[in-house]
Amino acid sequence: MRHYLFVSPARRSWPRLAVLLCVVAWMLMLRDARAQTQMPEPDYPAMALKWARGVVAQSQPDPAVRLRMEVSVGALDSRLKLAPCGNVEAYLPPGARLWGHSRVGLRCVDGMARWNVSVPVQVKAYGNAWVVRGQIMAGNPVTQNDVASVEVDWAEETSPVLQDPALWLGQTASRTLSSGQVLRQGVVRPTQVFQAGTQVRVVAEGPGFQVTSDAQALAAGVVGQSTRVRMDNGRITSGTVLDARTVKIDL
Repeated sequence: MRHYLFVSPARRSWPRLAVLLCVVAWMLMLRDARAQTQMPEPDYPAMALKWARGVVAQSQPDPAVRLRMEVSVGALDSRLKLAPCGNVEAYLPPGARLWGHSRVGLRCVDGMARWNVSVPVQVKAYGNAWVVRGQIMAGNPVTQNDVASVEVDWAEETSPVLQDPALWLGQTASRTLSSGQVLRQGVVRPTQVFQAGTQVRVVAEGPGFQVTSDAQALAAGVVGQSTRVRMDNGRITSGTVLDARTVKIDL
């Protein structure tokens, strides 16, 4: 007589289920291990910020004026997927300047894939400057009463600030200047002191001597700029305007 052992289907499925559970558990453990060992992505904007602050601290635009510098950076394009890199170098792109709105470049110099990206940066430079108090019409001279010393962001515009009063005092507004406007290069011009046809005195200087004579201006005269004059003998020459009546010629 033959005897048969009957095993129910439910009992036969237990070993398979146990194996499946073990495989799933092993995969979960492997995933957790990889997550723990994976290096966090470097903070590239922080790299750019640290580098920019160091450069800005060593490059004050005017050594005679101590400015309070502030540097901030934006974020990288979220769509970028940068490969791991052993050495990232920060640099200033050609033609860029760390002043106002600019960019800092970041490039991978030691990695399987070489990449090059840039981060937006803004530099503010706070310091006292001469600011228009009311309104100065174009063509009018700028006086001390027209301005006040106020702390402003020098980097808000690219034009240099006219910090020295000698650069603007008594000069003419090249356009109408509004209240709160900072005196910068280009907003004033030297004042014209005589017109063409005016009789002027010419001072000719050389080594150890000085000669004066009368002449007629052939062009308008602006202090510190060159103009042409006709001497009494008919000779035409050029000289530098000293004031409303004097032109200097160097021999």
